[in-house]
Amino acid sequence: MPDERLPRLVELACHDLRTPLATISGFAKTLTRTGELNDRDAHFVEVIDEAAGQLAVLVDLLAQAARIESGRYAPPVAEVDTMELARAFVDERITVEGAGLPVETSRDAVGSALGLLAVAAIRFGEVPAVSWRVRGRELALSPLAPAAEPVVTGATPRDLGALVARMTIEALGGAISVGYGSLAVQL
Repeated sequence: MPDERLPRLVELACHDLRTPLATISGFAKTLTRTGELNDRDAHFVEVIDEAAGQLAVLVDLLAQAARIESGRYAPPVAEVDTMELARAFVDERITVEGAGLPVETSRDAVGSALGLLAVAAIRFGEVPAVSWRVRGRELALSPLAPAAEPVVTGATPRDLGALVARMTIEALGGAISVGYGSLAVQL
């Protein structure tokens, strides 16, 4: 059995970070609702609240990675169509085409993972948009620029979302590969 001390420590730290993040976000929302802030201060409070939300997402990803690494990751699974999975992450820069097939997996976890992979491909490939082409159990993301390939596959760890996405897909029995300018995800 792998040493579980580090994943447990990371999970505990993530749990403990949620309380101050919730406090920051809660006070930012309260200040906004008072309506007593001038435009400049209201903008600053909005930025603080958005940053707290981004931190919460990163903390959740890190906690998920720790659960996967320790072998304690078990999201609820159900039958879901692969087209629905590809469309689960809403971002106007990501399009979906093709024909899906029902699979047994976690809709939320895999849908989020596919979205995180697509966003990393956009960001690190410096492309304006990407598209998922769905063919049954296989989904192909393109274009995958050469600069984005090592980030999206996890070979170069530069994006926490992409790393956790790969871990999630593999933990749920899927596989990721690269070829001919696209990322293939087999579910």
